[in-house]
Amino acid sequence: MANVIIFGLQDFAELAHYYLEKDTQHTVVAFCVNREYLPEEKLFRGLPVVAFEDIENHYPISDYHFFAPMAPQKMNQVREKVYLAIKEKGYTLISYISSKATLFDNEIGDNCFILEDNTIQPFVKIGNNVVLWSGNHIGHHSVIEDHVMFTSQVVLSGHCTVKSYSTIGVNATIRDGVTIGEGTFVAMAASIIKNTDPWGFYKGNPAVKAEKSSKDL
Repeated sequence: MANVIIFGLQDFAELAHYYLEKDTQHTVVAFCVNREYLPEEKLFRGLPVVAFEDIENHYPISDYHFFAPMAPQKMNQVREKVYLAIKEKGYTLISYISSKATLFDNEIGDNCFILEDNTIQPFVKIGNNVVLWSGNHIGHHSVIEDHVMFTSQVVLSGHCTVKSYSTIGVNATIRDGVTIGEGTFVAMAASIIKNTDPWGFYKGNPAVKAEKSSKDL
């Protein structure tokens, strides 16, 4: 149980507040954004909003934890930047794992946001700063590296590796034993049957690599 500061003021932050208050023993005490984004009233969901630049002056590192469940802008690299900045200040980051998710003693990193109806089979390892939206199947012996986003209803078969910064679209299917290269964007309903190139954009069934790089998204 921890007193938690949530980074952000948009949908992911509002949902994180709801889930933490309804489905954990944690207490959300404040929201936080960079100073340039402070709202005029400095309140959100009835809680104070504080500038990240001087957050430790209001909420000491020894007494408060952080959660930064942000959307995957610029292939999750914006979320990574915030995550690293919080760690540099010395705060501990929590993870939220829904009580309605199915797990099997899996190794899961910090600042992960894992919503309801995810099935994470035995021997799966999940890195830091990973978002698994609702309803995904994560197959046995798979590895999801840091700063990855799964949307909803993704099927990741067994013995797969998803490299850092990747984003997997709604209803995508990934064949067993496949490696999703760093920074891959898998489009909605795509079917991946072979390894992907780093920073590739894949769509279709079976999926083919588009000319556009995921760095352009």
